[in-house]
Amino acid sequence: MLSTKCMSGLLRMRPAVLSIRTMSSPPTDGYSYETLAVSVPKENVFHVQLNRPDKLNALNKVLWREIGECFNQLADDSDCRAVVLTAAGRMFTSGIDLSDLAMLAGIVMSDDDLARKCRAMRKVITTYQESFTSLEKCSKPIIAAVHNACVGGGIDLICSADIRYCSSDAWFQVKEVDVGLAADVGTLQRLPKIIGNESLVRELSFSARKMFSSEALHLVEGALDMASTIASKSPVAVQTTKMALVHARDHSVQEGLDYIGNLNMSMLQSEDVRIAAMAEMSKGKSKATFSKL
Repeated sequence: MLSTKCMSGLLRMRPAVLSIRTMSSPPTDGYSYETLAVSVPKENVFHVQLNRPDKLNALNKVLWREIGECFNQLADDSDCRAVVLTAAGRMFTSGIDLSDLAMLAGIVMSDDDLARKCRAMRKVITTYQESFTSLEKCSKPIIAAVHNACVGGGIDLICSADIRYCSSDAWFQVKEVDVGLAADVGTLQRLPKIIGNESLVRELSFSARKMFSSEALHLVEGALDMASTIASKSPVAVQTTKMALVHARDHSVQEGLDYIGNLNMSMLQSEDVRIAAMAEMSKGKSKATFSKL
């Protein structure tokens, strides 16, 4: 078992519980999906649940597509200020659905010439990449709360979130080399930057060994509490912060400074600045309430 220190780049730990069960709340109008369940358990906090428990939340083509659709929709929903991503059933996800691997094999084994097969394969790959990148592009902070197994494509998925919590029974596996391929939906690009340990990432990616978590307490409740705290802040400030963080990851310090300067020359004119400042000056006597964005 890895130490908490090794895991800390990937996950935010919480003291141990034996298992995690996702929270239920009324379904959300306008968010009807075959493989996802969406609810609003707290004000301005949306709960997105992978919902193929009978298939161990295996990532089939419908789930891949609906993840992108859902987070693109959340990005434009002014009632949403923070998102918690969990999964129904006994594990977070078992990884890519074997039926999708069969689909890829069908492309390889087709009678089309190499150029056409490559073009078809590239389209599948980029479609799946864009689906998970929708979490990163979504301006609303996203907390992934993982229980039990998070395998293969599940790592790609949580790497696209902003914050990661896990339960005491959680384990993680960059599984792709075991099925004869290199991870191509974000793990190899995002995980080194998240963990900050190139050696560990290479070990996990080359060996496909399981990596276990150590501690967690009231996982979803804790994630929802954090999301609720985030949702209480200025949506202008929080969403601009996320944009700046994503930009800074892939650019120089000066480019990042230029970017936030260009953003804040307009964002600092928001009424949220005045509202927040007045609340701070009241020393807790009044609470800031922000309008929808």
